Amino acid sequence: MAAFETTDEQSDPVLRPMRVAVRREDVFAEAKDMVADLAAWKLVREDAERLELHCERAGMLGGAARIVVRVEGPDGIPSATVTLRCESSGLFSRAKQVTREFMEPFRRRVG
Repeated sequence: MAAFETTDEQSDPVLRPMRVAVRREDVFAEAKDMVADLAAWKLVREDAERLELHCERAGMLGGAARIVVRVEGPDGIPSATVTLRCESSGLFSRAKQVTREFMEPFRRRVG
């Protein structure tokens, strides 16, 4: 199993936490909509209180990927930070690539 989490130490901006001047609730709703729009992904669990989405995607050769999208920010102020943690399994575990596949279009969509 491979795991990857967005951090500020990453040299690639796509793999860093995303910070936007948007209310956290709006970013969370957009993340949920994006998961619904992605054909291979499904929402497994939503924690609206913690602003977390737990999602999974079936992979090739029996592998799977699971991500947790977290949105943080102050109440009522347009400032949100999105982090993502990915765990992938199977013959071709690619947690970093799966993170990129989600964060790249999400940055275009929200940022």
